[in-house]
Amino acid sequence: MRVALMALTGGLVADGTGAELRPGTVLVDGERISAVLPPGEPVAGAEVIDATGNIVAPGFVDLHSHADFSLGSSPAAESQLTQGVTTLVAGNCGWSPFPITDLEILRAGTAFLGPKHDWSWRDLAGFATTLEPAVNLALQVGHCTLRIAAMGSAQRPPSPSELRTMQDLLRAAADQGAVGFSTGLIYAPGTYASPEEVAALVGTAAECGLLYSTHIRNEGAGLLAALDEAIAAARAGGARLEVSHLKAVGKANHGLVAAALDHLDQVGDVDLGWDAYPYTATSTTLTTRLPTWALAGGELLDRLADPSERARIAHALRTDALLSPDSVVIASLPPGRYEDSRGLSLTEIARRDGVDAAEIVLRILESHEAAVSVVNHAMSEDDVTTVIEHPRTAVASDGWIMDAAGPGHPHPRNFGTFPRVLGHYARDRGVLSLPEAIRRMTSLPASRLGWSDRGVIKPGAIADLVVLDAAQIADKSTYDDPWQLSVGVEHVLVAGQPAFTNGAPTGRRAGRILGS
Repeated sequence: MRVALMALTGGLVADGTGAELRPGTVLVDGERISAVLPPGEPVAGAEVIDATGNIVAPGFVDLHSHADFSLGSSPAAESQLTQGVTTLVAGNCGWSPFPITDLEILRAGTAFLGPKHDWSWRDLAGFATTLEPAVNLALQVGHCTLRIAAMGSAQRPPSPSELRTMQDLLRAAADQGAVGFSTGLIYAPGTYASPEEVAALVGTAAECGLLYSTHIRNEGAGLLAALDEAIAAARAGGARLEVSHLKAVGKANHGLVAAALDHLDQVGDVDLGWDAYPYTATSTTLTTRLPTWALAGGELLDRLADPSERARIAHALRTDALLSPDSVVIASLPPGRYEDSRGLSLTEIARRDGVDAAEIVLRILESHEAAVSVVNHAMSEDDVTTVIEHPRTAVASDGWIMDAAGPGHPHPRNFGTFPRVLGHYARDRGVLSLPEAIRRMTSLPASRLGWSDRGVIKPGAIADLVVLDAAQIADKSTYDDPWQLSVGVEHVLVAGQPAFTNGAPTGRRAGRILGS
């Protein structure tokens, strides 16, 4: 007879490797799994979680999150626990809340994420001391943030001294526990970087043993060339590469993901992977619709106040075939003239004001400090399915909303990414098996960060665990009514401590800041 502190009994065990489900009892001693026993073997002295009729799986690892801008003010992470997520990997798309040398520019650049930070730190170590979350958080350092720290919002190459400053700050973050370095090459000021600048920083990241995560420079017609840029940077520096939210945006580019996947599969000399979310809409900042020069120096609002510059920006928008005003919906914005427009498309708002789409973009931005988040319906369901089917695709949310309720009209991926893959794509459509779907959100993303004791159920592994009802697991959040939590997760353990029990949060804060 075994003695354990906790026993999850009666369920089918999905060990995270993609192996078939098997009945068993998972024993937990402290923060780690101590054994996986055959069903019915007696256990003494343990608190029992009855998983009869359910699946016991490793806690889900979200490889692409922006929770570093929300978890501090929303540490309960209810939207994550209801999905079975126990670990969030943040600092993606080139943005991290550290290091800080010019707080004003960094706050302006990240305003679309709606952070409620007090910004009382200057580096990763200081930021980490402010957190006491219910789930684990691993931190990357962002290129946009590094660039701001070294050279502000300048639209030019860095001087040798400025590049060294970025590299030094990157090394310092690695020394303090960063697990990766990220770029967001559609966001100013990251978009101003040359491939050579990016490659130099990727090389530094590789020296520090960090993952290189990238929101590539183009996800439309230039998708393959943008992938080549990322691959070349990783190859030159010897870095592990993670392509963030692989997709093809714009109707003219639908179908291009098949060529992208073939292209990635043919790369044999770079340790690479990619992730995706199970939705046909993106979510980003409205400023990504503008020409990059309009954002240079952090002077967008000044340019909008200048009639000639404003006309120049409007002309650029009117000649941009990717603006797609019917497809771009306002998600969130600070108080101002258009705060009643959340959930409406640019076309609907423009019609109400009696102006064209270009003019309404400028009016919304100038009325809300350019801190406007949007949902963009730009992908095809066939492409989403194609990417999810591929065995090397990890599931990731690209989300940052931690709360169960709040303002705005956020993307459903914040509330439903993982249950949607398990329910809609695996159970209902059979796009992939349930064990395989679980592998894509456990051992696969964990392996990208070199974690062998997370994302799996085996003796010695960290006891981040989820108990879910395979028949009931489902996402409820929709584009029209996003503030709805997923269903079907019964229990969540974080480091062996109950964080979510019988469908409700326990209030425990067992999450940790996971270092490299």
